[in-house]
Amino acid sequence: MANVEKLSIALTPEMARLVRSAVESGEYASNSDVVLEALREWEKRRALRQDDVEELRRLWAEGLTSGPGRLADIESIKADALRRLHDQQRSGHG
Repeated sequence: MANVEKLSIALTPEMARLVRSAVESGEYASNSDVVLEALREWEKRRALRQDDVEELRRLWAEGLTSGPGRLADIESIKADALRRLHDQQRSGHG
């Protein structure tokens, strides 16, 4: 690692045991390697969540521009959803 910044972090005793265990088992070469992989995975999940948020925003905007809904209120929406669920179950597609 050419350009690194050293940080001090506090872990619960259980987390510290998990890190030490991963290194002692040979799965990782050092405590830093464990933390680096965890941070990489965290970064990937954050990016995926951001993609999900952007997709939801796109779908929301698409829904708004598609015009008024065919069902008048939440009770109608729930009744329609239950009807479709029962139809799916009866036809064997649920």
